[in-house]
Amino acid sequence: MNPTYLTPTAVRTGPVRVPVPAAVRFRAACPDCRGRFELAAGALRLAIGATSRTTFYTFTCPECAAPVRKPAGERIIELLTGGGVRTLRLHATP
Repeated sequence: MNPTYLTPTAVRTGPVRVPVPAAVRFRAACPDCRGRFELAAGALRLAIGATSRTTFYTFTCPECAAPVRKPAGERIIELLTGGGVRTLRLHATP
C-alpha cells in the first residue's frame, strides 16, 4: 500500500472566521419612534474604540429610517461579534 501525502494548497494567516447562521437576529429599539424590531447581523455595525465612549453599535431604524447609535459594553460586543456583525476597530492617532 502506498502512503498518501497531503500538501497544503494555500496558507492562511490572520483571524479564523467562524461560520454564523444567516438566521441570527438581534432585538433592537429606536429611541426616536420607540419602535421595537429584530435586525439581521448585516443591518448592524460595531465600532470598537479605545474607551467606552468610543465603542458603539449603529443601525438604521427600519420604521422611521433614523440613524441610531448606541453604546456597546463588553457583553454587547461579545454578542455582536459572535453573531457575525461587521466590526471596525478605531485607533487613536498620536
